[in-house]
Formats: sequence, structure tokens, C-alpha cells
Amino acid sequence: MASRYWVVSLPVQQNSSTTSLWSRLQESISRHSFDTPLYRFNIPNLRVGTLDSLLALSDDLVKSNSFIEGVCSKTRRQIEELERVSGVLSSSLTVDGVPVDSYLTRFAWDEAKYPTMSPLKEIVDGIHSQVAKIEDDLKVRVSEYNNVRSQLNAINRKQTGSLAVRDLSNLVKPADVVASEHLTTLLAVVSKYSQKDWLSSYETLTTYVVPRSSKMLYEDNEYALYTVTLFNRDADNFKIKARERGFQIRDFEHNPETQENRKQELEKLMQDQETFRSSLLQWCYTSYGEVFSSWMHFCAVRIFAESILRYGLPPSFLSVVLAPSIKSEKKVRSILESLCDSSNSNFWKADDEGGMAGFGGDTEAHPYVSFTINLV
Repeated sequence: MASRYWVVSLPVQQNSSTTSLWSRLQESISRHSFDTPLYRFNIPNLRVGTLDSLLALSDDLVKSNSFIEGVCSKTRRQIEELERVSGVLSSSLTVDGVPVDSYLTRFAWDEAKYPTMSPLKEIVDGIHSQVAKIEDDLKVRVSEYNNVRSQLNAINRKQTGSLAVRDLSNLVKPADVVASEHLTTLLAVVSKYSQKDWLSSYETLTTYVVPRSSKMLYEDNEYALYTVTLFNRDADNFKIKARERGFQIRDFEHNPETQENRKQELEKLMQDQETFRSSLLQWCYTSYGEVFSSWMHFCAVRIFAESILRYGLPPSFLSVVLAPSIKSEKKVRSILESLCDSSNSNFWKADDEGGMAGFGGDTEAHPYVSFTINLV
């Protein structure tokens, strides 16, 4: 599938018709750029309104297009991230089961959703509101998902981080700890480069330390975890002396109930993360289709309004979709220009002489209406 398409409208000259112009365009493309896909972009007879309303609408169309395209891209990127994290094979994005490229190239106006007798501004405002609501929903859903991820990451950091910060409950067994009326066991985090210092000094840091009571329980890349047993009344003083020597005493209480609660919390967060991720991915698939459909209807309004402003009334133009390769772009532009009135063509090219090359915001400066749709 192509990732970049041109939506173009060509003026139908006097004594000609859209059917005749379509035939000429097909013939020129097949003769000079046969590898360029070409499709009709069928736009119904929309309600024109006044020239002032069209001019006012033209200013809003460019801004709204950037917004809608941005939401479309944001939703697509969210899908790509969720598929990557979930290990899901990337699936082609669809609108009601129709691949997005096919939806564009076979576009059909949804009269039930967007009545053609409605004013153009009403249609555009309705599309903008619908897409804005989807964007707001996306922010809320992504925030909920990221909140669960953050909680889970925080727990994982505690379980896998350095000994200075990680949870010690899965490293310390009940047999490693003495807890009696008179004795207690403290846990010391010692730098790997200070282990000899610890082993030679811990017994003399305070008066009431049990000799040869220190045992290494665990070691990571930076620290080692040691136990030390001493009298309860000496614990606070030992902590102070240990800190003065650069040894960190970690607070720890062996509580099977707390450990079980932490395990259950971790399992629940993992389930919640998977539920949120799956739900968000399915929502994004559906919402992307809705936003893309809205965007294509918006493009139809845009091509209609700008064609009226460009070519005048009554509406008489041919709207098409092309997907030229980069190497064919110049040739296709030349073909399109050749099908326009020559005086009109010169007028639009004369941007340095006060021509109209800058009209229409981000609409590209050609003697016909043209703008680009990027699907990726």
C-alpha cells in the first residue's frame, strides 16, 4: 500500500464534462506515468452557502486539518507501541473492516452521518468535535494504562534495583534473622569495596555485638548484604556508628503476611496492566477507524470548498486521488497542469508577481486544488 496520496481537483472547462476530463486524465496517466495509481474521489453535491461563509471556512479548514491529522497520527503511534509491547503482529488499520488505503481510494460519503443539506461549517464543526472527544478519551485511557505501568515498574525496581533501595523480603529467610527479648538482627548494605573493612570492624563498632554473627546473604554489582546480631539496647547506637563508617543499615521486619500482600499486589497489577493494554489496543483500533473516516469526510469538504473558491460557481470540477512515486511526481504534476486552463496556470505560478501561489494555507501552489495525505 502507498503511504502518501494526493487529493486533487481539476476544473472542468466550458464545453467539457467531468466524464470527458476523467477519460483524458486516465489516458495521460497511463501513457506517461503508468505506475501511478489513480482513483475517483467521489464528493456529493454539498451545500455551498455564501461566498463570505466559504472564505471564513477556508481559514478554519487548514487548522482543523492539522488537528485531525495529528489525532490520527497519535492514535496510530499508540497502536504501534501497544503492538510492540504486547508482541502482537502489526495488523493493517481499517475503517469498519476496510483497509484505510482502500477506504480512501474508494471513498463514499456517509449521508446518514453527515447530511449533505447541512451547512459546511456545521459538518466541519461536528467532525472537529467528534475527533476532539476521541482525543480526550485517548488521553484518559493512556493515563490510566501508564499509571498501572508506573506502579508495576516501581515494584519491579524495588525487586531488581541495587541493595540500597530494593525490597529485601525475598532475600532474607526467617532463619537469617534473630528476634528475641534481648537480641536482634540488623541488615547492613556494604559497598563491595568495603567488605574487608566491615568484616574487620563490625564487632567493635559498639560494645554489645555478638562475635562472628555477620553473614553475607546476597551480593550484586555494587553492594553486599550482611546480617549482624547484637543486643536490642545497642541497636540504635550501632546504626549511628555504622553510618559514620559508610555502612547503610536497612530497616527490615520479616512479616509473612506483608510478603503475601506484596505478592498479591504484584499479581493484580500485572493482570491490570494486561487488561488495560488489551482494552486500550482494541479501543485504539476502533477509534483510529472513526478518526480516519472523519478525516476523509473532512478532506471531501475541504476539496469542495477550495474548488468553489478557486473555480467559482456552479461547482464544476473533477476530484481524484493519486499515489505517484517520488520519481514520477514531476511528470504527474505536469500532466495535471496540462489539463488546466493555460492562463489560469500562469496566474498560479506567478507568485513573485503578485499571483495566488500562497492562497489556501498549506494547500500546495498549483493551478488546481491539491493537498497531500500521509497514511504513515
